Amino acid sequence: MFVGDSLSLNMWESLACMIHASVPNAKTTFLKRTPLSTLTFQEYGVTLYLYRTPYIVDISKERVGRVLNLGAIEGGADAWKNMDVLVFNSWHWWTHKGQSQGWDYIRDGSSLVRDMNRLDAFYKGLSTWARWVDQNVDTAKTRVFFQGISPTHYEGREWNEPRKTCSGQMQPLGGSSYPSGQPPSSGVVSKVLSSMKKPVTLLDITTLSQLRKDAHPSSYGGDGGTDCSHWCLPGLPDTWNQLLYAALTM
Repeated sequence: MFVGDSLSLNMWESLACMIHASVPNAKTTFLKRTPLSTLTFQEYGVTLYLYRTPYIVDISKERVGRVLNLGAIEGGADAWKNMDVLVFNSWHWWTHKGQSQGWDYIRDGSSLVRDMNRLDAFYKGLSTWARWVDQNVDTAKTRVFFQGISPTHYEGREWNEPRKTCSGQMQPLGGSSYPSGQPPSSGVVSKVLSSMKKPVTLLDITTLSQLRKDAHPSSYGGDGGTDCSHWCLPGLPDTWNQLLYAALTM
């Protein structure tokens, strides 16, 4: 099961296509729902689940509006239990503001605030997720992964081309490191994972994805707008799934 935002969708779709390419004649059942979608390869007893929850922690409708509750995971957590593999992901939507922001207020303990430092909020929300995993997942039966931070390529200054975005990029960056280094959100993920009691494997996709400024839809999708957040398929998410497979078989 993949649990998270549209980058989880990217990875889920990639894995579905990769499996289908290996068994093209397999009978499948596809159910698309909100928040849970499933794809089952019937003859193999394999089901890929996608649970869409951009922040992992809860958003509730209250009198004041939509409230992002940094200390609560109740809305869908029961659906995550008893899986063979869980791949969690979050961060992309924590940075959004204005009309694309998914909440009106943040509940931080007993405080209700309009906004706060987004990295601090992410840390508190991810810490709530970590406690949920520690208390609810039997890691003798379930492998748990956290999909590392997926970078964006809106700011060319990050790779020393300040006037550029991903649009029109056709070549990856050379070398093995990214000029601007790791995003601060990766540090938050590492800090939370290191504090956990249960084993969670970091699927460390960040640096290899940073080098792929050429792998976004904006380079190939015509006039559909600038999308330097998500990834083409076939494409980079296939590599993420190859890393997942390698981790599962080690």
